[in-house]
Amino acid sequence: MSPVIGLDVAKGESQVQAYLDKKKPYKKSFKVQTIPPILVEQHL
Repeated sequence: MSPVIGLDVAKGESQVQAYLDKKKPYKKSFKVQTIPPILVEQHL
């Protein structure tokens, strides 16, 4: 077994998918909102 995490990084929203083995996804993929770097810098 070779677990892998796949990330599809895009502007504004990214997709995450975990795999337990080749072509065997673990549950469903989920979306993550991307935060622009300027907003992160303002909160530090």
